[in-house]
Amino acid sequence: MAALTRLLKSSSSSSIPFLFRRSLSSTTTAVVSDIESQDNQRPNFSDPKGSRNFQWVFLGCPGVGKGTYASRLSTLLGVPHIATGDLVREELSSSGPLSRQLAEIVNQGKLVSDEIIFNLLSKRLEAGESKGESGFILDGFPRTIRQAEILDEVTEIDLVVNLKLREDVLVEKCLGRRICSQCGKGFNVASINAKAENGRPAMSMAPLLPPSHCSTKLITRADDTEEVVKERLRVYHEKSQPVEDFYREQGKIMEFDLPGGIPESWPKLLEALNLEDYEVKRSAVA
Repeated sequence: MAALTRLLKSSSSSSIPFLFRRSLSSTTTAVVSDIESQDNQRPNFSDPKGSRNFQWVFLGCPGVGKGTYASRLSTLLGVPHIATGDLVREELSSSGPLSRQLAEIVNQGKLVSDEIIFNLLSKRLEAGESKGESGFILDGFPRTIRQAEILDEVTEIDLVVNLKLREDVLVEKCLGRRICSQCGKGFNVASINAKAENGRPAMSMAPLLPPSHCSTKLITRADDTEEVVKERLRVYHEKSQPVEDFYREQGKIMEFDLPGGIPESWPKLLEALNLEDYEVKRSAVA
């Protein structure tokens, strides 16, 4: 932890913890993308076989669906999905030394410190390296300019997907989230029908209901209250949104406005990423 503390006080790559530096540099990277391509500004991807694996970042407000779409792409592309939110929740459920400190931070809707995040991420990358993982889709990281700068010092990010959703829908979506206390899977009981207003189109999202064996075991996350959700969004806009500008200046960001729920958004996301044919080929092989 002392090394991580020194890292946050210095911009030199020599201060980056050896474990974190080694793990990221060894998770070799992605196909070449051209964010400014002439094909309607859609990125072009080569076949990842025989080349570096994807190294992507998913940005977006809490509850926008980063985990859902990053996880689906992880399965499609064959690279690990690493969600810092999951790492935090795993630590919270443990009896580790950080669990009590994290519980207080999360329940107040605050951002977890860089020091803690790097500690958890470093351990996850080391575990993946030992299993032969290559590449990654990062979800929920980086959240600050400092984190993005440090990430740039140790690896090259190929593409940043910035998911967007109107805020009133975001709040309703977060309040509908439920988790099965037995299997840990996430669901959503909200049936969203937002009206068109202020130039924004109408939007509908069907609930993602659990199977019968989970329906009686649903719990609500302690931090999914309206007060905490709105505080998370405020903190995000204040602290994390500048990260978008950081990657925008590098020409690596792809903006994607979610048109609705998964049935509407997934095929359009694949189209925006120029991966429609990739999914068809993978399905045929399977």
